[in-house]
Amino acid sequence: MQTETLKNVPQQEKKQYLRIASISSKTALSFLYIGNDDATAAFLSDHFEKGLSVQHLEAAKKILKPQSIRDTHVIILDVPYQERELNDFYSFLKNRELHSIPVLYNYRQVQHLPSVKQHRLIDDVIDLRNWQYDFSSKVSFLRKVKAHTSENAQVKKVRINPGNSIVKRLFDIVVASILILALLPLLVLIAIAVKLESKGPIFYNSKRAGRGFKIFNFYKFRTMEVNADKKVEALLHLNQYGNNPKGANFFKISNDPRITKVGRFLRNSSLDELPQLFNVLKGDMSLVGNRPLPLYEASTLTTNEFVERFMAPAGITGLWQIKKRGQAEMSCEERISLDISYARKYSMLYDLWIMANTPKALLQKSDV
Repeated sequence: MQTETLKNVPQQEKKQYLRIASISSKTALSFLYIGNDDATAAFLSDHFEKGLSVQHLEAAKKILKPQSIRDTHVIILDVPYQERELNDFYSFLKNRELHSIPVLYNYRQVQHLPSVKQHRLIDDVIDLRNWQYDFSSKVSFLRKVKAHTSENAQVKKVRINPGNSIVKRLFDIVVASILILALLPLLVLIAIAVKLESKGPIFYNSKRAGRGFKIFNFYKFRTMEVNADKKVEALLHLNQYGNNPKGANFFKISNDPRITKVGRFLRNSSLDELPQLFNVLKGDMSLVGNRPLPLYEASTLTTNEFVERFMAPAGITGLWQIKKRGQAEMSCEERISLDISYARKYSMLYDLWIMANTPKALLQKSDV
């Protein structure tokens, strides 16, 4: 498959599409871009070894044949959302056994995000104008997720059924709603304390990767000074997990100098996590699951041995919290192992057991 010739795009227009931590050299992946934005097509062409651009779904159908498109690693949709057309395209891919190719939808075309994210064709919605992530890692991860799902389809049908999922979701909504109402006075007091101690917002909002590598806005009470994220590089030498540029990486340090006095109390008592109850109501997270990860951490967990931890829902509490939370001696391998263990056997009963054991883990044993 050859890359289609693109129209000339002004250099200053291309620059708006350059991503922080974008690919520094061409990746060996190939793409199919469906849309008519020249700058986006140019960005993809610059960073993928090969690819093809067409303007609409009907044009894509004419070239999407198993024998000619089998090397395509990702399909990027940049067309207005029309449910009927997307349903038809999904059926087209499935009938030709091409439904294992990840499909990404460009955020600029979104009018109602929940509808888009829930569509069976679309694996994730990304903002190509403000993408701050390694695109090749994203594509590789989604390919492994879809391959894993396909290979284990029969096992998943036995282990997970729609009834359990509905019960879990209803349980999350009911319990999260009750907790928010009951804890409202405490939430107000914490908000006042955060605001009085230091300048800056009350809440900390960041992008996190959850189940299936879905990226969402993650809420916490702010426990650090403003712009703390910009000081990560200067503190890497203090990372309790060590620094492994070729493998999985988490970042956490003991006695973090960026944490405020109120923030230290909130962290040690886990009260900073309370705003995530709103994430649960939105459906981004569950009460129990694997912790959603910052994108710089998630980018190191896209290989075969790590991908399984993203099969479980993102959660406020989980197996890691009740087993090892707050223990400075915990290794990166131990944490991933606990995440994978939960992903393999989580159920409603298992969630209830974890919740029952969560209170005693709320107070950390060490200041990390």
